[in-house]
Amino acid sequence: MADTKETNWMGYTCKQILFEEHEAIIVFPQEGTANGYLAVKTEYWGAFPEAVETTLLEKGFHLCYIKNDNRWATNPDLDRKARFIRFVQNEYKLNSQCVPVGMSCGGLIAIKLAARYPELIKCLYLDAPVVNFMSCPCGFGIGNPLSADNSEILNALGLKSISELLAYRDMPLDKLGTLVSHRIPVVMVAGDSDSVVPYCENGIFLQRAYKDAGVEIEVYIKPGCDHHPHGLQDPAPVVDFILCHCD
Repeated sequence: MADTKETNWMGYTCKQILFEEHEAIIVFPQEGTANGYLAVKTEYWGAFPEAVETTLLEKGFHLCYIKNDNRWATNPDLDRKARFIRFVQNEYKLNSQCVPVGMSCGGLIAIKLAARYPELIKCLYLDAPVVNFMSCPCGFGIGNPLSADNSEILNALGLKSISELLAYRDMPLDKLGTLVSHRIPVVMVAGDSDSVVPYCENGIFLQRAYKDAGVEIEVYIKPGCDHHPHGLQDPAPVVDFILCHCD
């Protein structure tokens, strides 16, 4: 870890560091309010912090983020993220389980992180999560493809063609059974008019898997809402769910 740079983020003390040559951020709750828990933004640092992050800081959570090599949850990124989470937990004497905050592709990262390291996870907040690569980024269903050639995800996953991606069996969709078997609680938010990550092609699979297995899940569908904005107008239901699992 390199020298620390201390800054301010949304009114909170923020430390910027290098962890394994990757930019990382740790945000601290106000003095005297820490509750011993860590929230982890899995991707898109600084996007929609009002959805849950600022409220969790108010409630005493630490918050952290480490930059990914890509947004498709490759194993080197997941393993580094797990090591970073353990570093932050040990450094600041926090609970050994954290709360990933995953929006869009951050949701797919959160799902795969939880499946690979279930022992690190207290519960998940997923917001319009990518679950099915055929839907996003490919746009094979009702949503819009992210690009014309899908080169971003193919390059990230080391695949040569869409045909190989069609046969890829390490999507978030393939990890739902692991989340269910470990009974990891989930609170999920999505818009019913999402044109980028349609809920009916993504989050619905997680909802069904959890409901079928009787695992705890709360789902909030926003009528008429596209992919953005993330979060509920009032974050209280999401925050209450998280707090309930961090007693």
